[in-house]
Amino acid sequence: MKSKSATLEDVARHAGVSYQTVSRVLNKSANVSEATRRKVEKSIEALRYVPNRLAQQLVGKESQTVGLVTISLAWHAPSQVATAVKRYANLEGYQVLISMIDESVNQSIQDSINELKSQRVDKVIINVPLETEQAQKIAADNDDIVCLFLDVDPYSSVFNVSFNPADGTRASVKYLYEMGHREIALLAGPDNSVSAKLRLKSWLETLQGYGLKPVTVLHGNWDAQSGYAGALQMLRETPNFSAVLVGNDQMALGVLSAFHQHQVAVPGEKSVIGYDDTYESSFFYPSLSTVSLDLDLQGKEAVRRILASTSGAPHTSSILPARLVIRHSSGARIEQGKDLQAIAEQLRAIAHTLAP
Repeated sequence: MKSKSATLEDVARHAGVSYQTVSRVLNKSANVSEATRRKVEKSIEALRYVPNRLAQQLVGKESQTVGLVTISLAWHAPSQVATAVKRYANLEGYQVLISMIDESVNQSIQDSINELKSQRVDKVIINVPLETEQAQKIAADNDDIVCLFLDVDPYSSVFNVSFNPADGTRASVKYLYEMGHREIALLAGPDNSVSAKLRLKSWLETLQGYGLKPVTVLHGNWDAQSGYAGALQMLRETPNFSAVLVGNDQMALGVLSAFHQHQVAVPGEKSVIGYDDTYESSFFYPSLSTVSLDLDLQGKEAVRRILASTSGAPHTSSILPARLVIRHSSGARIEQGKDLQAIAEQLRAIAHTLAP
């Protein structure tokens, strides 16, 4: 039979003190003698008493909980951010309650925030891609708590900790240009994603600065399957590109797979550069050149800033740097020895065969 958990009253009886004295010890009040504090702590240890955090909050103790509203943790970047937020919050003595947006049932961000508020959470980190106007409305509708955003335009007025999309995108284009590439294809993320749009905008502006236009612009859905499909479409429709810039590492994995399947050498015939620098990207074959976002730093900085903030007070946002990491999937442009037009014809024939 499972033993009953010890209560605060049990601790008080065991220590021979009042209920209020035990409460003062738990709340680290200065109005308790050292001898009494040690006696209560020994009783807590002997009875294996676990404080009821929610009960402490209900009687006025400041919440020691941070909320995190996030998109699916099946994606690598959100998962890494969530891990960092939890780790650094725990180091500060805070718990993290995570509410994951279920896009299949169109769960709203406000629903998640309301659920967190019902558990007396007054500081919420939001890692969901949002337009500036959407983020501003959420912040205004929840001005009784602190909302910090991780996936918005870094120059928006809302409280945020975001990466500067121009850092990595400009560095990627500059590197490819210096390596002799002039025919560059773009595989961006979904056109309804704030991050995808900011990265694409910076790619296009940087290419224009070099007097270049992309060979093609396609959109994927952040996953490897859409990267694979996008690469096949490029080979089929616009095969004469020498490099492709990809909106994230998972799509880049699909691109590498498609090129390998069709005997397109990387980086010999095509250079590939991803975005995010997820842990696995260095183990792709070939290892992926990519824009590195320090997601651990983003989580750490988000926790630091939100814990230092109070509702109604002015907040200072933080723009984090991104950097290009060169590995083995990119290199100098060389004359292509393979008949890419022939590959394109083969792919068109396959597509025609598979068409209903």
